[in-house]
Amino acid sequence: QVQLVESGGGLVQAGGSLRLSCEASGRTFSSYAMGWFRQFPGKEREFVAAISRSGGSTFYADSVKGRFTISRDNAKNAVYLQMNNLKPEDTAVYYCAARTSLNAASVTTTPERYDYWGQGTQVTVSS
Repeated sequence: QVQLVESGGGLVQAGGSLRLSCEASGRTFSSYAMGWFRQFPGKEREFVAAISRSGGSTFYADSVKGRFTISRDNAKNAVYLQMNNLKPEDTAVYYCAARTSLNAASVTTTPERYDYWGQGTQVTVSS
């Protein structure tokens, strides 16, 4: 079992930046591949970014590529999402998720394959 707690959300103007953090407790953090997802009102969660157990592999949704960066610090049991050049359409609740992974280089974009989820943090981008 692992518990995930997101932080860093808030209100920002278009073009601004935010850095989301997700801290994990419980089992060894380096056992998990991590992902960030977001959910718009009335919509299903959509993939944003993923990072492998080792941190050596990352993958991004086309909508955030070049603007968002996912990273992790296994020594601190944390994963981060640096969001730059934010747009009003990035407004959503952002969730981090953990997936037990035997492959150190594997990343996954499918929310159903993740085992644990945080409670979410609201990001609002004003125009």
